[in-house]
Amino acid sequence: MHKMFTKIAVALVLVSSFSVLAAELPVPIDSGEEGIQAALDKLPAGGEVLLSAGKYLIHQPIIMRKDHQTLRGHGTDTVLYLADGANCPVVLLGSPSDTVAPTKDIHLADLFIDGNRSHQPKEVWHVLSSGAGLYNNGVDVWNVDGATVENVVCCRCRSGGMVTSGRTRRLTVRDFTAFDNQFDGLACYFTEDCDFSRLNLHDNLSAGISLDLNFNHNVIHDSVLTGNDLGIFMRQSRNNLFQGVTIQKSRHHGVFMAQSFVGTATGLQPCLGSECAGNTFDKLEVAHCGGKGFLVNDVTCTNNVICGGHFADDAQGDLSQAAPNLISLRVQEMANNPIHLEPAISHQLSDHVVAGQDTRKAL
Repeated sequence: MHKMFTKIAVALVLVSSFSVLAAELPVPIDSGEEGIQAALDKLPAGGEVLLSAGKYLIHQPIIMRKDHQTLRGHGTDTVLYLADGANCPVVLLGSPSDTVAPTKDIHLADLFIDGNRSHQPKEVWHVLSSGAGLYNNGVDVWNVDGATVENVVCCRCRSGGMVTSGRTRRLTVRDFTAFDNQFDGLACYFTEDCDFSRLNLHDNLSAGISLDLNFNHNVIHDSVLTGNDLGIFMRQSRNNLFQGVTIQKSRHHGVFMAQSFVGTATGLQPCLGSECAGNTFDKLEVAHCGGKGFLVNDVTCTNNVICGGHFADDAQGDLSQAAPNLISLRVQEMANNPIHLEPAISHQLSDHVVAGQDTRKAL
């Protein structure tokens, strides 16, 4: 009987040790993205890959394609550095396909991603059969449900810092920093029911945040956007809440709100349903921008609200609208900080277009 209990106890210890080893897989620095990918692919449900402090050289994107897995580093001491000429995303969350089920409950945390953009001659990595492109972003989020990204820095990427697309749902992003990227710090397409907080987006060559093409029912709060070309660019965005967002020192406008247009034989025509509507800006602060504080470029952008907004020292004025009353101001909140209203002159932004899908901007 004693021997039987001893065998059972040893078996339990072995099973327990195996579970711990399987659930947490460390990856040495010199293994690069191949070692990271192999560890992720070996993980059982609920497992975690732990990266060391140091620099991992990345030649191919790290793809988190299994449910319930985590990739975690040691904060800014863990660097994922894109190799010269790799021309690809650094981390891809989910599966870049519209025909598979979404990847669920994945977690990316505590990493510094350097896109090495001065040594990436191409922006596009792959073009999917649908015509959508996969670009050289720091983090690409594609077709996920319930993912979390926290304490991640993306800088110097040939395209954007983080881009969400392909039916992204219930994504949580917090403590995310993006700077010196070729285009936007954060760009979102086909993204719904997500929560973004404590964003620090600064000195990106295009927008701090670009919201374009079905960005609906999301919350962005407690965030600072400084020194970008535009603070927030938005089209085809509905029923979102921006709360406690501060925009400073944009080279052009603080917020640019518009409808999409498409080229035809007779010239540019508006895309039906592509306007911004039903968005609320609570405690918005815009200051020291080179253009307008808030520009509503098209008359189709209606039923948007600013509550408790404050504008200061924007070179071309505070709030400018293509027609009166496109933005509703909560009078009781605005009494102490009145906004100067001006008629808008319509601006047409040229699109940075690849394969008919990319709508990133250059003024």
